[in-house]
Amino acid sequence: MSFITDLQAVWSRHDSLLCVGLDPEPSRFPAVLADHPDPVFAFCKAIVDATAAHACAFKPQIAHFAALAAEDALERLIAYIHEAHPGIPVILDAKRGDIGSTAARYAVEAFDRYQADAVTLNPYLGRDSAEPFLERADKGVILLCHTSNPGAADLQDLDVGGRPLYQHVAKIIAESWNGHGNCALVTGATWPGQLGEVRTLVGDMPLLVPGIGAQGGDVAEVIRHGATADGTGLMISSSRAIIYAGQGEDYALAAGRAASDLKDQINAQRNSPAR
Repeated sequence: MSFITDLQAVWSRHDSLLCVGLDPEPSRFPAVLADHPDPVFAFCKAIVDATAAHACAFKPQIAHFAALAAEDALERLIAYIHEAHPGIPVILDAKRGDIGSTAARYAVEAFDRYQADAVTLNPYLGRDSAEPFLERADKGVILLCHTSNPGAADLQDLDVGGRPLYQHVAKIIAESWNGHGNCALVTGATWPGQLGEVRTLVGDMPLLVPGIGAQGGDVAEVIRHGATADGTGLMISSSRAIIYAGQGEDYALAAGRAASDLKDQINAQRNSPAR
């Protein structure tokens, strides 16, 4: 199985476009974990178990683990997801981008060390920097296109030959880099117009869409501009609004309810006659 086929299967099986981000911040953990010997793994495992039925993917953010010297917890977490919830892809949110042998080692890190099903990359060093990832045909390569942060327009919207730079990125990846059909793009929910333009350029290529929840992206606009004709094509990512939905002993149940609610909001828009 490949990342893309697993993703397509779980879109159908879970009737969900929701990607649950895993961004552990111990200062925000519930008090019940205060004396836990392995709090990062315990917190993330509980969130995964509570939200798995509502998720089309999990997206651990590598910096949130590395800053805590918790890379071992990340390795164990991904292994646990694969064992306990098979078929739900794991996206390593690393945003790697480097040249030559260094890029090759980053590919080993993501796919061999962490056993991720997909990884996020920065495409601005060009194709050779992405090639070690692209050649892993069974793995997903999710490249930044138009990100969700306010400063995205500083560079990504620059006019390059009559077309904004992010459109060149989308077009090049769709037409040249996607030979194995394993590419996807990051397009932020906070820029729905640009999201729609990317969808037009790349056809049915999957889009990872951050910016829902804490960043203020609108679900209806994301579905209207980004969904494919069959109502899929998206991994709509939410992290903090789900994983920190509760602070009591029932924090995992609260996360499960938040994930279920957001999945229902997304599906209501997918089924809306106005879409």
